[in-house]
Amino acid sequence: MAMSLKVIVPPHPLIKHWLSILREHNTPNILYSTGYEQLGKWLTYEALRDWLPYKKESINTNNGEAEGFFINNDYPIKVIAKMPEGLSLWFGAKEVLPNSTLCLGELPSKIEDNVGVIVYSDQIKMKSNPIKTLTNLKRLGVESNRILIISSICSNKGLNEIAKIFPHQVIYTSCIDEEEDRSNLLKPGIGDPLLRLSTIFR
Repeated sequence: MAMSLKVIVPPHPLIKHWLSILREHNTPNILYSTGYEQLGKWLTYEALRDWLPYKKESINTNNGEAEGFFINNDYPIKVIAKMPEGLSLWFGAKEVLPNSTLCLGELPSKIEDNVGVIVYSDQIKMKSNPIKTLTNLKRLGVESNRILIISSICSNKGLNEIAKIFPHQVIYTSCIDEEEDRSNLLKPGIGDPLLRLSTIFR
């Protein structure tokens, strides 16, 4: 993997817990869907820690003035959710995402210079990754420093494909698994979300 590609696997115990729920073959579909949403929530929580701009303002408390910190709404967020996996991640993440606009389907024709972008991706594998989305964002003038990618799980091979073209991209994921050459399946993986998510997209 290119050394400059920044891939973060947060050590949060809830991320490990919900990843294990997804890995378990006998997990019911409804709980599997909940697990996907919870991964989206906690990965987003970790990703926003050093990414969200904030501002200081004076606030009036019961005991006089104090310094407060608020999310700076001058820097809105556009969310790009790939269906169905990315959308399921976003369902869980939306309660911790301030001032965001969801984009489904096509990208907007213009993205302002002050806008940050979060891409909720499918599992990142060699032949299934967000390179096309990143390429289209670059055409709109959005560079990697304004983009966060959040994916449930990745493979080294898939990450290497991204690193070749977008070496400075930041990616948050729950785990990096091995990818089989012939089947492109991840081992141990989390099964096939298309068959297990309770909301089926056709």
